[in-house]
Amino acid sequence: MQHDSGRPFGPRVITASQAADLIDDGDCVYFGGSGGGHGVAEGVIEALRDRFERTGNPVDLTAASTVSIGDWQDTGFNHLAARGLLRRVINGGMNNCPKLAPAAIAGELECYTLPQGVLAQMARERAAGRPGVLTKVGIGTFVDPRQSGGRQGAGDMLDDLVDLVDVRGDEYLLYRAFPVDVAVLRGTTADENGHITMEEEAFLGENLALAMGAKRNGGVVIVQVRQMAAAGSLHPRSVEIPAHLVDYLVVAPEQRQTYNARYEPAFAGHLRVPESGFDPLPFDIRKVIARRAAMELYPRAIVNLGFGMSNGISAVAAEEGIYRDITLTVEQGVIGGVPAGGKNHGAGVNFDMLARHPDQFDFYDGGGLDQAFLSFAEVDRHGNVNVSRYGDMINGPGGFINISQGAKRVAFLGTLTTGGLSVHPDGEGALRIEAEGRTRKWVKDVGQITFNGRLAVERGQLVRYITDRAVFELDRDGLVLVEIAPGIDLRRDVLEQIEFDVRVSPELRTMDARLYRQAPLGWKTEFDARRQGSQTLKGNSP
Repeated sequence: MQHDSGRPFGPRVITASQAADLIDDGDCVYFGGSGGGHGVAEGVIEALRDRFERTGNPVDLTAASTVSIGDWQDTGFNHLAARGLLRRVINGGMNNCPKLAPAAIAGELECYTLPQGVLAQMARERAAGRPGVLTKVGIGTFVDPRQSGGRQGAGDMLDDLVDLVDVRGDEYLLYRAFPVDVAVLRGTTADENGHITMEEEAFLGENLALAMGAKRNGGVVIVQVRQMAAAGSLHPRSVEIPAHLVDYLVVAPEQRQTYNARYEPAFAGHLRVPESGFDPLPFDIRKVIARRAAMELYPRAIVNLGFGMSNGISAVAAEEGIYRDITLTVEQGVIGGVPAGGKNHGAGVNFDMLARHPDQFDFYDGGGLDQAFLSFAEVDRHGNVNVSRYGDMINGPGGFINISQGAKRVAFLGTLTTGGLSVHPDGEGALRIEAEGRTRKWVKDVGQITFNGRLAVERGQLVRYITDRAVFELDRDGLVLVEIAPGIDLRRDVLEQIEFDVRVSPELRTMDARLYRQAPLGWKTEFDARRQGSQTLKGNSP
């Protein structure tokens, strides 16, 4: 649908409520930003919710975003869960906005979760008028149209957004570029002419491409900012969205840098945190797993850290004094430094560069990552991993598919069981399991394939699975157990907690006792002894 800003020059400054009034029934509204509020125009989202509660309009919207938006409770897309407001959701995942999941599962909401990197890159394809993103990312996973094509709800009623195509005898996926009627973006400062800068943001995203794509479709671009500046006072090298692409400005002095942080200068790269500013992780099983994963690192490696247990690796690397000797990255654009943990995941401190979202994924898809560390929800006998949907939860893939397919080495982290599990390091070099989990996470067949083990072996990737009590490797014959924690029973605590037979290596090793003691590992000396490119997967063992 075409919109008219009604202004001859420069954008109009309007309220968030007025911005919500610009959205018509059936519009596709693309919200910029990431995960925990990074770059999210929360004020406009809240105003859209308020308008619908007050008037019952608009209806049947498509809400799209590259990353799942919300604080896992009430913010972001959680505001849009009222029945009738949305007809369709297209994004990288639903984990941050769980209030939408029940409607999708019940078939009341059309839901697609597509790879985060593909959606970021699609913004450029849409802006240029190209048909979509042509890539191998997602082949053999649930986004492959031979599986579910990214559909997460309402079954066969959903349209096809992903095509399998042949290019010179080779298989690719074409993710169709869908039109955007309204782009709702965020910056830090707008001048009176409408030029936008992002100097306080923790995330650059793909705002320019999103604005261009909406304008190409005859749509409207709304940008929320914290403050206004005089015309011509912004440095041109700092402008991220030029005025000719902006229709309306919403000034929100209270906007937060993330849902958790009002403003952290280090997240914007405006100061560096001293070594004393890095807090160690609590001494618990999550730290044990992050420590064991950190033992896979080697000098000069370029590394991605995923959400969950994996982002604890950055804190371990800082505690062990090795974070400067590797390049830690996260998919939102942080390159170098120490990625933030917890609900601030996606931000970082002491970084060397903050890349734009599509550029980061170009690097990942092109095989630039040496190592990736990601979480798992389910693992099956083929080495497949599911993080995207299980039980009544629709998580979606986020950047998982791009990252896990593109990295030379990938490690999946998690506990072996869940649901009532009580397990902890005893502080003296062993593991103690006080109560076993009720739910097995290592199952015969995963509910949804987010990582394809067979194809990973064919690609020549080196794959490990690091748990609280054991470490496994993947080879052409399947999974093999290579390490076990001190203090536990092999059959009772490991093999009997898996729904399929796992080979046990004849050279089964005991996991390093230092993992289960509170003191730092003292890993730097061993780390420094490694040389990039001279290690095999087994050579990375502690």
